[in-house]
Amino acid sequence: MKSDLYTAIAQIAAERGIPRDAVLLSIQQALTSVYKKSTGSDEEVVVELDQTTGEMQVVVLKTVVESVTNPDTEISVTDAHEYSAAPIIGDVVKLQRTPENFGRIAAQTVKQVVQTRIRDYERETVFKEYQDKEGEVLSGVVQRADSRAVIIELGKAEAVMPAREQVPSERYRPNQRVKVLLTEVNAHARGPQLIVSRSDPRLIRRLFEQEVPEIQTGAVEIMEIAREPGLRSKVAVAARQEKVDPVGSCVGVRGVRIQNIVNELYGEKIDVIEWSSDTASFISNALSPAKPTNVSLNDSGDQRVATVIVPSDQMSLAIGKEGQNARLAYKLTGWRIDIKGPESLLEAGGEFFRSAQPSSSDRMPDFSWQGSQPRAVQADGMIELGGSSYGPLSEDLLRRQVDVDIVDGVVEVFYERDLRARFDKESGERLPLDESELIDQPVQSGAASEQLLS
Repeated sequence: MKSDLYTAIAQIAAERGIPRDAVLLSIQQALTSVYKKSTGSDEEVVVELDQTTGEMQVVVLKTVVESVTNPDTEISVTDAHEYSAAPIIGDVVKLQRTPENFGRIAAQTVKQVVQTRIRDYERETVFKEYQDKEGEVLSGVVQRADSRAVIIELGKAEAVMPAREQVPSERYRPNQRVKVLLTEVNAHARGPQLIVSRSDPRLIRRLFEQEVPEIQTGAVEIMEIAREPGLRSKVAVAARQEKVDPVGSCVGVRGVRIQNIVNELYGEKIDVIEWSSDTASFISNALSPAKPTNVSLNDSGDQRVATVIVPSDQMSLAIGKEGQNARLAYKLTGWRIDIKGPESLLEAGGEFFRSAQPSSSDRMPDFSWQGSQPRAVQADGMIELGGSSYGPLSEDLLRRQVDVDIVDGVVEVFYERDLRARFDKESGERLPLDESELIDQPVQSGAASEQLLS
């Protein structure tokens, strides 16, 4: 029957998930070190553990030689006869050197070694387990929180969320369950150090990957993320398969998917926009919920600057509270965005449109007219169209943007879907309004913007 000591070691090893042989080897190495330190000997010592009786013996190993030069490691053939019946030169004989009080020393050492080995092995296990999880989202429970850091329990390990990785608007309470992003796993003398974050933009990427099956399968890809933690984020997505709506996939039916992510981020607003390889279109999408009418790109200097024209009533949407929307659009696209209203077209004249796209001539390109197109009303009430002026329009339209259409040689001016004026295209003469044309007139300001930039 095996000894109580051996049984206890086996039980502890099984409970903590530590290999039994590793614990026994550690005990033997520790006892060997204790013996050498207590005797001051340089002999080759091995501590043997009898698994049946639990007895420990100190054995000195010496090599049989004809002439001894090093008494610590060698023994003569004559002396070797005491330990072996027929010693041969080159054999290794074992000499018993167990001290009288070695049992007490062994018991104390075994206790210390087992405890130390358990701690070391658990640290190694935690490090190996979490080393491969960097960049993943983990669920944990807040243990304690103060001004310097938040300690979060992640099953077998504890993680630290320093102040720089926290969301300023969030408050963490003991026993609160949170999802965090594992950003670093550092080896440390006192055990592995796990650093987690709630403010890292990658947290949003991982939450979308968990919530949206189309992202998991690769049908939809997250291209860019811009985030102001706790306030607002913008996520640009693109479809990698035909007939897949990338924005709709991320939002979900009735917004269920995006709402689950927002709830996990404690109400942080998230704008999901469609990524585009066309820079102008991407910048226009990035300024959502505003709908720009024109985007002009200037990549000649050190900084890439996009001049964006938005309707007057959407200026606040484009800029956002304290410039937040424009700032996030800059982070998302990498272009510095200069937001202007329609009145800026009056100051720049046709130069804005000439700079908005290349032209082979010095004059304004001759756009082929298809559908309504936007025009800015000047301070005198006139609008410019193909080098000709039409007007004046009523005072309530001054410095506003109207939509202009040409039908059978007649210039028709619309404002908010209402037909406001008609002019003969050739002569510029004002024509009377036809009441039949006031009903359901289409206005395609978005398409018009694309037409101007096409």
